[in-house]
Amino acid sequence: MEHVVIIGNGISGVTLARHIRKQSEKKITIISSESDYFFSRTALMYVFMGHMKFEHTQPYENWFWKKNRIDLKKAFVENVDTDNKLVIFSSGEVLKYDKLVIATGSKPSKFDWPGQDLKGVMGMYHKQDLENLEKYAPNNQICKRAVIVGGGLIGIELAEMLHSRNIPVTFLVREDSFWNGVLPQGESAMINRHIKNNHIDLRLSTNLKSINADENGFVKSVTIENTGEEIACNVVGLTAGVSPNIDFLKSSKIELGRGVKVNRFLETNIKDVYAIGDCAEQHEAIGNRRPIEAVWYTGRMMGETLAQTICGNPMQYNPGHWFNSAKFFAIEYQTYGWVFSEKMKSDFEEHFHWKHKDDTKCITVAYHRETKKFLGINTFGIRMRHETFDKWLTEQREIDYVIQHLSEANFDPEFYKHYEREILEAYNHQLQIV
Repeated sequence: MEHVVIIGNGISGVTLARHIRKQSEKKITIISSESDYFFSRTALMYVFMGHMKFEHTQPYENWFWKKNRIDLKKAFVENVDTDNKLVIFSSGEVLKYDKLVIATGSKPSKFDWPGQDLKGVMGMYHKQDLENLEKYAPNNQICKRAVIVGGGLIGIELAEMLHSRNIPVTFLVREDSFWNGVLPQGESAMINRHIKNNHIDLRLSTNLKSINADENGFVKSVTIENTGEEIACNVVGLTAGVSPNIDFLKSSKIELGRGVKVNRFLETNIKDVYAIGDCAEQHEAIGNRRPIEAVWYTGRMMGETLAQTICGNPMQYNPGHWFNSAKFFAIEYQTYGWVFSEKMKSDFEEHFHWKHKDDTKCITVAYHRETKKFLGINTFGIRMRHETFDKWLTEQREIDYVIQHLSEANFDPEFYKHYEREILEAYNHQLQIV
């Protein structure tokens, strides 16, 4: 019986295992040193905030794995011997495979800051990070202040988590506006104001110089590079992006870049070895997508796709139109297609931007300056339907059509106020359409 070994029990690896089992009787082993069972990483913040317990983050009952004949092994992989098809554990134990899948996800990026390994310094990605946060920041008596370094989506989630326990937060962002490498200027500026309105000490254009220790090796403060200011704190969250978790493969024969190099079939340079999820790096990016995508739904799609290949139906990974969602405190964010920031957009990309007077709702629609073709939309505080925008992007609709039919995409519950008429009026005024 062919043995498929999957290193990593995140959404990619578990989706792959489930879909292989649906189609075959292959022997399947999932390896993880992080947790006994698969859990939803995106739910970790809600555990800390008291909305759920950790066991609620497990989509499957513990009996699910045995019933579906998926073996789980809790161990740390130290190396992979592709010549002999062996996975080598830190304990010295080895496991033979016929097909191997690397699905080890990401780890927080570090930049050799002095003190980055002190007690009280953490990312916010793994189960152990949640446990450390409970240890070092259970309340505002033990943690008088936390400092978050890095202005991405994980950083804003961590700020909200700490804020929910009334722990003062200082947020260090090296850019001059929050996430402005991704968001257009109007949206980024609105999120700046929203962060500050939630009583977060947002420091823009600010870099970390060092994390300083007390006499017992715990965090006592950070020093700001720009000014030399020292900020007393008990916890430092490092959220300046993530990088593929592939250090254990550096002595193997598997080709690595920033991640594990794969082709469209998610195959590595070694026969019978594949990579999926956050740790996989496409040799050539797909459209405007980055070669590495640390996104939940793309990891799931890679797992579904690779299961077809492993079960004898070779299939290329084709993620379709880009979409994503997130939350900035109370403001929900969705993006469909491509809306680039001022720093990143092409000469032909034009934006229509509308913002509500309450400063918590806005949209930005990107379109081609010459052809008027709809390129993408960002929405804040207004829920929109994925399938509607996916259809319009496929049909290559023009911006006029999208704005005229925007109500068809609205996904807000009944009795919520709708803003399509106001948006249309602003659009007509901006483009001087009578």
